Amino acid sequence: MLILFSYFFCTACHQFKNAFLSVKSMITLISMGMLASFLALFSTPTFAVDNAALSAISVTDGPYVFLRNGDENTAYWICQSQLKQTTIVENSLTRPSDCGDLPQPKLHAKAATPDLDTFTHVGKIVALSDVHGQFDVMINLLKAHKIIDENNHWNFGDGHMVMTGDMFDRGHQVNEVLWFLYTLDKEAQAAGGRLHLLMGNHEQMVFRGDLRYVNDRYQLSSNLLHRSYSSLYNKDTEIGHWLRSKNTIVKINNLLFMHGGISPEWVERKLDISSVNQLLRQHLDDTKEELKNNDLLNFLFFSNGPTWYRGYFEDALQASDVDSILRYFNVEHVIVGHTSQEQVLGLYDNKIIAIDSSIKNGQSGELLLIDVGTFTRGLYHGERVPL
Repeated sequence: MLILFSYFFCTACHQFKNAFLSVKSMITLISMGMLASFLALFSTPTFAVDNAALSAISVTDGPYVFLRNGDENTAYWICQSQLKQTTIVENSLTRPSDCGDLPQPKLHAKAATPDLDTFTHVGKIVALSDVHGQFDVMINLLKAHKIIDENNHWNFGDGHMVMTGDMFDRGHQVNEVLWFLYTLDKEAQAAGGRLHLLMGNHEQMVFRGDLRYVNDRYQLSSNLLHRSYSSLYNKDTEIGHWLRSKNTIVKINNLLFMHGGISPEWVERKLDISSVNQLLRQHLDDTKEELKNNDLLNFLFFSNGPTWYRGYFEDALQASDVDSILRYFNVEHVIVGHTSQEQVLGLYDNKIIAIDSSIKNGQSGELLLIDVGTFTRGLYHGERVPL
């Protein structure tokens, strides 16, 4: 009970620090934690907070589509804190009338088909990172630069869009982000372009059950659906199945994209992109203990691997180290997220480009535009500044 209370107290403090909650809100959050601790003595809910404690908060969330037997034709929704379901007709999802503006996607049979991880002769590219459930900021940014149209549909022609991971955690619109990208993935390919949705460390954390950064509102969804939060996105769900098909690293023209970075250890181990992408897909659902007990997987999934590495930002590398990494992959630039900046930032004479522009804070953000080797910062309201 003490651990549970501490978790909610720390969560409340974290939210107070970052969102300047009022004293009244702070007290409410702590009270929820105390109530949950008391109720936990008499029950074992899927998630730590009991539904009664969350009933004062109106939660609208979903849809959730499960692929297990008996659920293939049903979509589940949380509408004003009530669980509802609708029938999926011809792969189309229709939300209940009292479910706000939740996405109504159309499922596509080949959504989980792994894509290539190397592309050449791509004319235009846009990249952003670390959305962390901030759907509105992401949409406003993409609209401002005409990557999507006014109705949120693909508007980038045969261009390639790269999202370098961390869609999950922190923010309150994770599902909106995921279903939007799910739909955009198909639209981009239909137009001759591509959406490259790369795995970040927070995707991996959620899949492994590390839920430290999950927004409080999703605890109610987990309880109502009688599944742990991780299992809302496991391989027997539409979104989980789709995400598990994605790459972690992609090479486009003379550019290498991933969430965290490439460390010199990668070069020492003489690894290649395709083999690593396959290994990471194959072991996404392994436990932390299983990963730690395998030398190669321990490297790939943790501190020096492509989803966690921060060496470019810690004065850990010499310019010669960066040049060695570029030569190994035969590229001229490495583009990463993961380490938050105030803007899209070039390091090592723009050989390393950081694109985590702190969208996670829910206030603003930037993206990187690349056209025939020219790098441009795309600002939040549509302005463009050379990198």
